[in-house]
Amino acid sequence: MAELGKALVRRGPGQGQRRGKRIPQVPGFAPWPGQGSPKREGKALRGRVPRSMHAGFEAGAGRPDPVAAVEESNRTRLPELVPIRVGRMTASPFAFLRGSVGLMAYDLARAPLTGIGTQICGDAHAANFGLYGDARGGLVIDLNDFDETVHGPWEWDLKRLATSLVLAGREAGASEAVCADAALDAAGSYRRTMRLLAKLPALDAWNAIADEELVSHADARDLLGTLQRVSDKARQNTSARFAAKSTERVEGDDGSVGRRFVDAPPVLRRVKDAEAASVAASLEEYLETVSEDRLPLLGRYAVQDVAFRVVGTGSVGLRSYVVLLLDHRGEPLVLQVKEARSSALLPHLPAAGFKEPQSAHEGQRVVGGQKRMQVVSDFLLGWTTVDGLPFQVRQFRNRKGSVDPAALTADQLDDYARMTGALLARAHAHGADPRLIAGYCGKSDKLDVAIARFATAYADRTEADHASLARAVKEGRVAAETGV
Repeated sequence: MAELGKALVRRGPGQGQRRGKRIPQVPGFAPWPGQGSPKREGKALRGRVPRSMHAGFEAGAGRPDPVAAVEESNRTRLPELVPIRVGRMTASPFAFLRGSVGLMAYDLARAPLTGIGTQICGDAHAANFGLYGDARGGLVIDLNDFDETVHGPWEWDLKRLATSLVLAGREAGASEAVCADAALDAAGSYRRTMRLLAKLPALDAWNAIADEELVSHADARDLLGTLQRVSDKARQNTSARFAAKSTERVEGDDGSVGRRFVDAPPVLRRVKDAEAASVAASLEEYLETVSEDRLPLLGRYAVQDVAFRVVGTGSVGLRSYVVLLLDHRGEPLVLQVKEARSSALLPHLPAAGFKEPQSAHEGQRVVGGQKRMQVVSDFLLGWTTVDGLPFQVRQFRNRKGSVDPAALTADQLDDYARMTGALLARAHAHGADPRLIAGYCGKSDKLDVAIARFATAYADRTEADHASLARAVKEGRVAAETGV
């Protein structure tokens, strides 16, 4: 079993640029030193792709069958967990959207595109925003799921967010007008935030809209009570609390005292010794991916136990472990070691005019995308390899909390839409020059209206897709396990 405190050999700093040589251009950014006007370039794109073109959606003749698409996405997952994933997807059209990233990417790749790229979440639905803890114990609110992150079209994230808000509103029983307004306000908040960031000095824009200013910026005051309740709950959502509920005290043959996970199938189960040893041994590679200043901290912990834990909706069926570590006082730290597959968006990027990137390690792709998009990231993020498969590593139960968008009232849904739209713009501005996107979005609400119309039309399509899957389950053509 690997020792967490093992010393690492680091590569030396990279060589700098030669004097007078231009620094290579980064995709989505203006050349440095700057040339031209990104704002004018963005505005000029309206002539080629009018903002009104983003409205509506019609499925093409070659569109994949939704049931076949779900089955294909399940093909490389653990077979015994696939029925759980299908069961969760059949719970509602919103749940179906959460599990059908690749199908929506197919559709979006054939929709109008500006060609402007940035680091995108790839799965920016309304439930993938939330609270989490920073290194000092404070709470941050931001995007918090990056399994599908790639460099791709900014519109894909915005359209997925807007569609998810319509579906969440419908699930909550909101009127069609309320649902459409939520999509409209998400797009409007995205546009206004991007314009604000475009006007700020670059360094100020990078760190703009601190969490304490977010509610005011997004005019989300009706959401204050909900955010406070989620914050209070998140502060209790820690490794210590999880360990207290999910582990038991054990005594070794030598009289030592430790803890181990307790089976709670099918969500949490113990694994065989060989499997646990492989996961624990992979932490040696993980240490090579963590910032060196974190190593003394991690070196104060010892691995105690490993268990398998089912997570999420889209992630069900992937290999996901929790690793229990204890310090010298027996206080726990739980790490999640989660399989990182290639992004479901990758096959669809060429059709959208974007190069399909080749990732040396899928865990590194996820971690790199997360760090690029978030203002503050988990300070123990890293990646590793277990039995030849790539994994990401992060803290588990790091004071995480989330708002259930399908449980919000009409006034709260509208506020949540504005808040998430602003957060998405801030994240995108870390991967592209905000002046370029803001130049395209403009001052008027033309883009907002188009995105809202798309969201309503695509929500209708998703409801039909969900009905197809539910029918396949009812007829016994697809196995599903509900209530898990």
